[in-house]
Parts: sequence; C-alpha cells; structure tokens
Amino acid sequence: MSSNLKQPVPETEDHVQASEPVCVASGLRHTYVDHEALKGVDLKTHAGEIVTLLGPNGSGKTTLFRLLSTLMPIQHGTVRIAGYDSYTNPLAVRRQLGIVFQAPSLDNKLTVDENIACQGALYGMTGKVLERRRDELLEQLKITNRRKDYCETLSGGLKRRVELVKGMLHEPKLLLLDEPSTGLDPGARLDLWAAVREMADEGTSVLLTTHLLEEADKADRVVILHNGQQVEEGTPSQLRSKLGKGVVTIEAEDVAAAERVLRNELGLDPQRLHHQLRLQSDTPAELVPLISDRLGHLLQAITIGRPSLEDVFIAKTGHKFH
Repeated sequence: MSSNLKQPVPETEDHVQASEPVCVASGLRHTYVDHEALKGVDLKTHAGEIVTLLGPNGSGKTTLFRLLSTLMPIQHGTVRIAGYDSYTNPLAVRRQLGIVFQAPSLDNKLTVDENIACQGALYGMTGKVLERRRDELLEQLKITNRRKDYCETLSGGLKRRVELVKGMLHEPKLLLLDEPSTGLDPGARLDLWAAVREMADEGTSVLLTTHLLEEADKADRVVILHNGQQVEEGTPSQLRSKLGKGVVTIEAEDVAAAERVLRNELGLDPQRLHHQLRLQSDTPAELVPLISDRLGHLLQAITIGRPSLEDVFIAKTGHKFH
C-alpha cells in the first residue's frame, strides 16, 4: 500500500455527519469473464454497528469484500466510504479502512511490536503518536504482555488479535474482516468476537464476511447473499420472526405424494427441499397432529424447530446452507 495514504485527497463532502452511513454501496455488479459474481448489491453500514455478510461459498461475499477494500476496480455501481468515492479517490478511501484478511498478514519472524511498527509506517505514524495508539489497542485486546514475543510463537487466536491491532491502528471509520474466525477454536472465536464488539461499541463501523451461522447471529444486522444477489437483510431476530414461531419439517416416504396431500387436502403451502417438506407457522404444534393424521403411512418423521438463520436462508433460496 502506497505511502501516499498519509495525505488523502479531500472531497467536498469529506465532513460526514455522524448520523450518515459510513459505507454506502449502490448497485454493485461484477463479472469474471462469463460469470456474474454480483448482480446489483446495495449495502449500508453505520458507526457503532456490526454488519455480517452471510453466505455460502460462491455467494459473492468475497467479491463484495474485495470491491469495498479497493482490491478490485468497480465495474458497475458506486462505493462511498466516510464520504469518499472509491472509484475517484481510492487513496482517501483506504485511509478510512482497517482490513483484516482471511490469510494471515503477520511477519512471523518479527515481534508483535515490530509488526505494529511496520503497519504504523504505512500511515506515517511514528514516535509518541504510534506508541499511544499501539498501547491502547494492546491493552484493549489484552495482549500487552505478549508485545515482545515473536509472532511465530503465538496461537491462532492471539495472532488474530494482533491483526486487529494492525487494522485499527490508524483509527479507521470502517473495519473490514474477511472470515475472521477461520482456523480458530471455539474459545478463541468468543474472545475475538468480544474484541470486535468492543470496537463497535466505541464507534467503529464493522463489516465482516462469514459462512458461520452462529457468528452471524451475534451481529447487529445480517445481509444474506446467494448467487451474487442480496436475498434478505435485517437483525437476526427480525429475520427469524419472518418465519413465524416455528418451522415444521416433514420427511415422507413419497415426498411428491405427501406434498399433494398437504396442498390439496389441507390447503398448506410447503417448501420442498430434497426429501423434506418444510412449513412456517405461528401455530406449529397445532399442525403436527393434523399433518400426521392426513399423511398416515406416508409420514416417516415430523419435527418442530425454532426458526434459525439457516431456515431463513432455505426459505429465501430453496437451498440448504453449505
């Protein structure tokens, strides 16, 4: 990244009001040769909130991440970060970004402090300014006692914390995290999430990609992507509430025959998914005996579950979340 980052070129709208979105992406489309990876995605993030891009491999979230982080040029649509246009002023945008990539970016042969100093140099941070900010973040992420350790001696979770220090060093408006929990054990994931939440609570806008449903459930807002399209958006509770109070899952010996019975005799509208039929209902317990009676010998199993983000994904796409 160029040292020109020290002096981003100002724009007329560089004084962004706190109530305005930190990141605004509109109508983003991106094509690789003959494959359209993004098909018109709109996205906004605000200061102090964590937004998760949730989707399986091939959903378009990695492409969107690369566009937002200025790693790829924008083909169609616009991106504005903290008032700066990504296409016309990418250097100014990079100044507003903190990025933690899925692939490690630490130099394992350097200490924690040395890695941080190298990052600071990219942003013209030296002396007392660098030391103050470094010490604040090391304390916040509870790794002050590891500052003199070589990074090759750190666990995966501790390395991720150092990556966060690097990403937050220059006090960015937007923190981008690409699959931040990759390779971490459950305890390290919880620690990482606690650190991310604290950064958001201090006013940073956080946008992260994930394929982990339990991780997305902790976000303030979830954007579900599938085949390059934005299929749903809202808080986790809002998304689940759209499916009613329960999801009834039916397994039948002859799925097609069972579906006909549910539609023609009970007036229900099940969603077919491989060998299963699924129904969303506010009164799932009342449906079970009715369905069991009508399906009779066709029925193999019937279960009720509270709606999950995976259920939301299935309801919107007709596919399991992989």
